[in-house]
Amino acid sequence: MNRLILFAICLLVLPLSLRAQLAKDVFKAMPDSLNLLLTSVNRADFIDFLESKMKAEVTNRFDGKSEMTALTPDYIHIRMTPQSTWEMKLLPLTDSTKVVCTVSTVCTPACDSHIRFYTTDWKELPADRFLPALPVTDDFIEAAPDSADIYDYQNARRQADILFLKASLSPTDAALTFTFCTPDYMEKEAADRLKPFVRRPVVYTWKEGKFVTLP
Repeated sequence: MNRLILFAICLLVLPLSLRAQLAKDVFKAMPDSLNLLLTSVNRADFIDFLESKMKAEVTNRFDGKSEMTALTPDYIHIRMTPQSTWEMKLLPLTDSTKVVCTVSTVCTPACDSHIRFYTTDWKELPADRFLPALPVTDDFIEAAPDSADIYDYQNARRQADILFLKASLSPTDAALTFTFCTPDYMEKEAADRLKPFVRRPVVYTWKEGKFVTLP
């Protein structure tokens, strides 16, 4: 009899533990202090709307409109305001443990992102444990050309004095992509000069519990 009771308890507890590892449940349990724009009702409504195949738009705490535009078992994307977005991804540490990665991006007009990591019960973790190094400006700009364009290159390179990076989590795999947005804050003439020397975005992949650059 005792074995039957224990088995029944396990059947009840197991689905709850599995649900705790879904993005939607982790998101709904997020403390209000970590996202001052959205209420707990907003977060629950997002999920209900999308699961009902409806547009997931809500009126946020400051009477603006926010919309959840993507929801998968391990990924969420929200357009918080016309100028900002928020992403969340569940990433595996072990077979049974996951870490939460969030990316907050504001574009005014150059986009800039902040990346944070949490346990699934929203205790913040040191970011450098999971993202040991961010890209630097030289990762996005070619070396000085050996040509008559050197003056234009040097002049434009000097104006790229502040690094703006847009980070994007992938909804389909464990990739983190960094796009160089510094030209969006530069004067148009300087940005146009720099454009021929800007490389493609830098992609990191999740490997053995941290983000590393692809070869």
